[in-house]
Amino acid sequence: MTNQGTDEDTRYEAVRSRDARFDGVFFFAVETTGIYCRPSCPAVTPKRANVRFFTTAAAAQGSGFRACRRCRPDAVPGSAEWNVRADVVGRAVRLIADGVVDREGVAGLAGRLGYSARQVQRQLTAELGAGPVALARAQRAHTARVLVQTTELPITEIAFASGFASVRQFNDTIRAVYASTPSELRAAAPKHGRGRRTATPNAGIPLRLAHRGPYRAGPVFDLLAREAVPGIEEVSGPPGTRTYRRTLRLPYGTGIVAVEERPGTARSGLGAHPGGWLDARLHLTDPRDLTTAVQRLRRLFDLDADPYAVDERLAADPRLAPLVAARPGLRSPGTADPEELAVRALTGRTEAERLVRRYGKALDAPCGSLTHLFPEPAVLAGAEPGGTLGALTAALADQAVRLDPGADRDDAQDALRAVPGLDARTVAEIRIRALGDPDVAPPGLDVPDSWRPWRSYALNHLRAAGEWESR
Repeated sequence: MTNQGTDEDTRYEAVRSRDARFDGVFFFAVETTGIYCRPSCPAVTPKRANVRFFTTAAAAQGSGFRACRRCRPDAVPGSAEWNVRADVVGRAVRLIADGVVDREGVAGLAGRLGYSARQVQRQLTAELGAGPVALARAQRAHTARVLVQTTELPITEIAFASGFASVRQFNDTIRAVYASTPSELRAAAPKHGRGRRTATPNAGIPLRLAHRGPYRAGPVFDLLAREAVPGIEEVSGPPGTRTYRRTLRLPYGTGIVAVEERPGTARSGLGAHPGGWLDARLHLTDPRDLTTAVQRLRRLFDLDADPYAVDERLAADPRLAPLVAARPGLRSPGTADPEELAVRALTGRTEAERLVRRYGKALDAPCGSLTHLFPEPAVLAGAEPGGTLGALTAALADQAVRLDPGADRDDAQDALRAVPGLDARTVAEIRIRALGDPDVAPPGLDVPDSWRPWRSYALNHLRAAGEWESR
């Protein structure tokens, strides 16, 4: 719904009808209660005169509103707009979600974008109602709530694991955002959260990875099963109830994640399926990596997509209409590690397995068949410097090719095309999967402009129907 809900009357109608399609697209706050909510909040609809609208949760928090305890607006899927947009604001939002402000500060964020800190602050505030610090603060508060309510980690450890500079800053933020102390927040955890709360961080962090609208999980898990590289990935279980597990290289340590396929999440029709989630469990060597790990999983499973907007546009095309009707909510999977994806797009599964066995870093504590991390580009560039693989990994290692969430997609594509031996089809696959571009038309495929801005999704429909082969 990227282009809808932009005027306040339309937004109020979405609130009045509790339209979950708009969850994450905007938030509303009630001046008489001091609370902000998601559009689908089940509470009694407030009077129009008492309602204010915000583009982000951070903007609502910055105006003094606290999160609704009933609808938990901080847990909604992110706006699909940030996947579509390639401008500095879209790139900034993706970097902030990946935790760059917590790790590198606003100066680091601005440097990655090629702008001054003042310019970034001005552009984000103008469009989102909140600057990078406020956006990162809202994200830290959400991470803290997850850790408080799903683990038995000491409150002091949670404060620093969530990215706060001090326990006092942590306590003040939790009170401002949730109108509770951390201890009260833990005591008020939902029953399902208390029942699943782990005794130690080694048992993992249980998560519900929310999505909006129908979610066609089968093709995503089919793809992951076909591509799974032994040692770093596995897919187990029968179709419909499969579990995908993989290792993660993260800024502060390593992780292992398990994500469950959730059956019955592909119903179609307006209001038939307002949204849902994928159950996951994260094992982290350092809990400071929680925010980054979650965002990378969301990109891998394309959980911030807007299936209503995608399906509406593509279903208008006679060629795609029956495919969309057969697979509502089909996603365009990304990756948990863009540089790894680039190498694998070039080499294929069999060669990637060899690279893992020979150059992958062994985990300190293997977990079943998961024994390694995928080798870093610098390691591969030094070990096998020849050919296209050597040229690609060298370009990734020295940042000549940037594939991080804030990378300029056109610049990255130009840099990839400059890698000797890298063909156009591989470049397109990297742009779709590693850069998360929803609007890529691979070479050799006649794609009409009417499929914009969702040509990557159209490609996935053609693949699922057997009308286009990956390789």
